[in-house]
Amino acid sequence: MSRVAFQGVEGSFSHLACREFAPAYDPWPCVAFEDVFDAVGSGAAERALIPVDNSEAGRVADVHHLLPESSLRIVGETFLRIRCQLLGPPGARLEDVVTVHSHVHALAQCRRWIRGRGLVAVAERDTAGAAADVARRGSRRRAAIASSLAGELHGLEILAPNIEDASHNTTRFLLMARQDAPIAPSGGVAGPMLTTIVFEVRNLPAALYKALGGFATNGVNLLKLESAMVGGSFTSTRFYCDFEGRPEDPPVQRALEELQVFSRSFRILGAYPADPRRPR
Repeated sequence: MSRVAFQGVEGSFSHLACREFAPAYDPWPCVAFEDVFDAVGSGAAERALIPVDNSEAGRVADVHHLLPESSLRIVGETFLRIRCQLLGPPGARLEDVVTVHSHVHALAQCRRWIRGRGLVAVAERDTAGAAADVARRGSRRRAAIASSLAGELHGLEILAPNIEDASHNTTRFLLMARQDAPIAPSGGVAGPMLTTIVFEVRNLPAALYKALGGFATNGVNLLKLESAMVGGSFTSTRFYCDFEGRPEDPPVQRALEELQVFSRSFRILGAYPADPRRPR
């Protein structure tokens, strides 16, 4: 069976996303995001599924730095409703818990719940790994925030269900493949298409305004625009942008031509179908 690489261990939310979005692939856990990209680039896995944004905790910073440097391309997206469970060893009670262990994003998604109960949050590498550690130690004073799947895999009990602060708590994942991987032609996909690009504007007055002007005049809807510093320079900024449409659409072509006039670098990371569950 072909593999889809993800960051984390079995039972993580990324593992759940793989089972839901790529059921034809065998989930392939990797320690770090760099390992996920390397697994696909080397051919050890055919696809990668990586989280990029959470509606409560914001963007996954490491991924946004790795995406522009990767040779992989984005071929799809999916959204996973994140339901955080407080997990403890058998026999533990909520009142026994002193410290809560999880990935920093999961802790952020439950910060009001944790603070309201006077618990101490401890950041770990990932959610499922935190659950495994809680199971291994067996202390009733330690609990983990993770998925119900992680609880099942490690024999933990749910001490408090669905403790995320926001009912809209959702993570967006991107499905990625090698540049030379066979991708279904966009013309055969029903529904709206999205394109993701990265670019750096020239160090000129109003360069960003002018670079983006073509999207407005050609009626191309921007969905996301984020910035990051490049190479430690305070005058060089890289922008990550999602918009509706395909590069071959005439309005998009005109918008991208105008953007490149005011940019010193530009790259298309992928054109892919919008998930039908994309929040509106």
